[in-house]
Amino acid sequence: QLQASGGGLVQAGGSLRLSCVASEGTFSSWAMGWFRQAPGKERILVSAIAWSSGSTYVEDSVLGRFTISRDNAKNTVYLQMDNLNPDDTAVYYCAADIVCVTNCPRRDPSSYAYWGQGTLVTVSS
Repeated sequence: QLQASGGGLVQAGGSLRLSCVASEGTFSSWAMGWFRQAPGKERILVSAIAWSSGSTYVEDSVLGRFTISRDNAKNTVYLQMDNLNPDDTAVYYCAADIVCVTNCPRRDPSSYAYWGQGTLVTVSS
């Protein structure tokens, strides 16, 4: 249901924009999140956005560099990543929280029912 794209190889200081398209379901009512998992590390929430775009979460290590946004008309959520550094190297996953009603977006991965396949981001020094 979720198709992520936009990953690739980039030099430190560069930018990438990840996209995640929902092929079915009521995307406009879902909170959406971007997670990442580096080799040997746990999956963590990088950024998330409520259904209305009125509330967002950004993890401290990417604050000021990553921006999440969504276009409900296109069933798409984006993650603009600027000033990338090697520590950002990971597989990035988009995910949908389809039942969040209050205190959205949520941070617990177990709150997200749908997951994309992941897109690899590699940042070279």
